[in-house]
Amino acid sequence: MNKVLIKNAKVVNENTIKSLEVYIEGKKIVKIAPRIALNNPVGLKIIDAEGQFLIPGLIDDQVHFREPGLTHKADIASESRAAIAGGITSFIEMPNTLPNATTIELLEDKFEIAKNSSYANYSFMFGGTNDNLEEIKKIDPKKVAALKLFLGSSTGNMLVDNPEVLEEIFKSSPTLIAVHCEDQPLIEKNLAEQKAIHGDDIPMELHPVIRSEEACYLSSSKAIELAKQTGARLHVFHLSTAKELKLFDKKTPLKDKKITAEVCIHHLWFNEEHYKTKGSLIKWNPAVKKESDRLALLKALNTNAIDVIATDHAPHLLSEKQNPYTSAPSGGPLVQHALVALFKFYQKGILSLEKIVEKACHNPAILFDIEKRGFIREGYYADLVLVDPNSPWTVNKQNILYKCGWSPFNGTTFTSRITHTFVNGTIVYKDFKVLEKPLQGERLTFNR
Repeated sequence: MNKVLIKNAKVVNENTIKSLEVYIEGKKIVKIAPRIALNNPVGLKIIDAEGQFLIPGLIDDQVHFREPGLTHKADIASESRAAIAGGITSFIEMPNTLPNATTIELLEDKFEIAKNSSYANYSFMFGGTNDNLEEIKKIDPKKVAALKLFLGSSTGNMLVDNPEVLEEIFKSSPTLIAVHCEDQPLIEKNLAEQKAIHGDDIPMELHPVIRSEEACYLSSSKAIELAKQTGARLHVFHLSTAKELKLFDKKTPLKDKKITAEVCIHHLWFNEEHYKTKGSLIKWNPAVKKESDRLALLKALNTNAIDVIATDHAPHLLSEKQNPYTSAPSGGPLVQHALVALFKFYQKGILSLEKIVEKACHNPAILFDIEKRGFIREGYYADLVLVDPNSPWTVNKQNILYKCGWSPFNGTTFTSRITHTFVNGTIVYKDFKVLEKPLQGERLTFNR
């Protein structure tokens, strides 16, 4: 049985930072104490984490790993490898693969792929459409993370734009509903106006004009109003505007909230000025917007208007991203660099480590009712990350693990470095090296 004792770490957990020792046996955390005496049991591995922070493994509630059907961009094996290198030990993947995961059978096909290829723990969202309400009703909330609805365009037939159907889904969903909120008619109007001026070669800095603040607000406000009318449990993905923040409750504890919000790393890091140098590499939906939006989103993490930090990891080939505006896909790879980017905010005094752990580890576990993950607690799965806050390194092509081979952070120097990642008690990543086999990722289960 796997036995590991982590000594001298500064443990960041449940709004505290304490010098503690953590003992792992098998897949679970067995003991947490200031000092642990074990009398050197056979096979014990001791890790001296002096000067390092020990945090729970991140739970990323929104990724696109592209399998099945789009594996020239990415696959579950390649992107889960990158995820554990980035301290993400559990992920929830979206349904807009090919075919779309809009039947229980197709959803289970994805679970089967992950069972044989995922380095991290995994779950998948079921995709809603205008015509699959009966399939939605079959979702087992103990086995499936959530229902995902695209209220702006997506891959395949996943735009839900029939108001009657939408209301019925909100009334009938057996589980949490997660939504991408952008108003499609307004986006199409804005795009047509810019195409009339520029043709297909629209300047990339007009992306937030086309996918505008108003398109986001119009859609998210409607979704929230519908949730209030129907009593649905609603989670709004990737907020990108200051204006939307007034729609969310700052005061109610997360466990009691019926409507919650998420922000992604790119909306916290980039602003519209970066289009000049990054171009399509920071083309996401929703769009990266003004500096005032970015600052408001960071502030909202501290006021608890926003509940979760995620990545919306969505890789495309560099050759695809280099197309003209109208054919350059939106999205970019982020899982490998999310945590070290968040540590940069800590080092600048913008976010505390306790707040980062709350939003990226604890709150996803609470929000999705994930069983025994997201915290450093005795009896919980040992999904853990050790971070050295004083070990600079620079992102370059040689150390990028994404299948697509590029990162919007290319050339960025981060001060912090992940030294170890544990998944279910086993060290799966150490000092820039993924430990290949056997795979440790398991299917997430939900206490609902």
